[in-house]
Amino acid sequence: MAQLWGGRFKNGTDQNAYDFNASITFDRRMYREDIQGSIAHATMLGEAGIISDDDAHAIVEGLKGILEDVESGKLEITSKYEDIHSFVEAVLTERIGDAGKRLHTGRSRNDQVALDMKLYTRREIKSVDEKLARLQKALLTIIENNLDTFMPGFTHLQKAQPVTLAHYMGAYMEMFIRDRARLADIIKRMNSCPLGSGALAGTTYPLNRKRTAELLEFDLGPTRNSMDSVSDRDYLIEFLDALAIIMMHLSRFSEEIIIWNSNEYRFVEIDDAYSTGSSIMPQKKNPDIAELVRGKTGRVYGALISLLTTMKGIPLAYDKDMQEDKEVAYDAMDTVSGCIELFTGMIETIRFRKDVMEKSAKNGFTNATDAADYLVKKGVPFRDAHGIIGRLVLKCLDEGKALDDLSLDEWKSESEVFEDDIYDAISLQTCVEKRLTDGAPGHAAMQKNVDYYKSYLKVND
Repeated sequence: MAQLWGGRFKNGTDQNAYDFNASITFDRRMYREDIQGSIAHATMLGEAGIISDDDAHAIVEGLKGILEDVESGKLEITSKYEDIHSFVEAVLTERIGDAGKRLHTGRSRNDQVALDMKLYTRREIKSVDEKLARLQKALLTIIENNLDTFMPGFTHLQKAQPVTLAHYMGAYMEMFIRDRARLADIIKRMNSCPLGSGALAGTTYPLNRKRTAELLEFDLGPTRNSMDSVSDRDYLIEFLDALAIIMMHLSRFSEEIIIWNSNEYRFVEIDDAYSTGSSIMPQKKNPDIAELVRGKTGRVYGALISLLTTMKGIPLAYDKDMQEDKEVAYDAMDTVSGCIELFTGMIETIRFRKDVMEKSAKNGFTNATDAADYLVKKGVPFRDAHGIIGRLVLKCLDEGKALDDLSLDEWKSESEVFEDDIYDAISLQTCVEKRLTDGAPGHAAMQKNVDYYKSYLKVND
């Protein structure tokens, strides 16, 4: 048992208790962050004259060697150690002698783990942001290529009004823009350095906390309250919340793809690389990737609720309960990263059946509102126009027709106001193109959005 304590204990720790307490099996993934933080701490200790320059140099070089050996596979992180902190310090001391024992001067595992988790979370936030950027680029390609691809828009899963595929994809583009803004906000709030807070009450050593924060690129400098510093996991809760919202958006998008992929809709064909078959039904091509993304959303929600529940009853300052932040957080981070990558690959290779989409829009009475607006523009009160078109829709349903199929006499049977121009007024192109208000699906309105998305991605790439 390699651990950083034990002097006041007479008896050894029970092996089961040790295993239950140890975190090396999961916090080992923070080895980069632990070494990065230790290098900054040792550098500051040397500059402040708290340890000698020779010891500081030996520690820094020793830590760099450990990092290199771990990443090359030459050095294995094993369960012999209690946690990643004891692993790094023990190996360092084995390699450079007593100088390694001076590394922990002026710090505690409490501020050390707080630092490691912040550094790791910051890196993961940036990684998720990069993956979302790739997904947005895939969406922008679809949007640019489908400004005039007509399809039905829905409310209550009922065909409502005609839109374009570009407009539909633009809705998800907007969701992911908000997601990335949330990630950026989290980094802004969390970017203060807890190292130097000690166990809870700082230290008597003359640490230069500003220098440590500078070395670790914490823009806000050192944290202001040492008790809060070691017990704060707000940034991690915020990140899990942002991940949960990202998964909610991916799940909604997956639901669209699953529905569109069904035999009843046939709007899309998912590439073979992102589909699976059936062990018994040879005709099946299942949207398993989309379904798994949808299913894993609950897993990420669970991580958020788990951490909120863990933190809700913890008094100041650090308590061992907080070790439970890591496994759920790591799992959520891995899950979301994998889902974004696979979903992006699916979207990049999916085939949209434009002809089916347009036919669905024509046969779904999505132009009924425009027919009513036609009457209003001719002087008919909207409520009367609504009733007239409703009766014509009922007639079409009885006869298996679309509004476009009605003869002029059939139109006039409900109102003499109708003329030949009704057919142009309710064409899909007219219905879409005349919607030019900001945010609407018309070509000109969507082109403005395309221009914005391009400049947005250029700035946020």
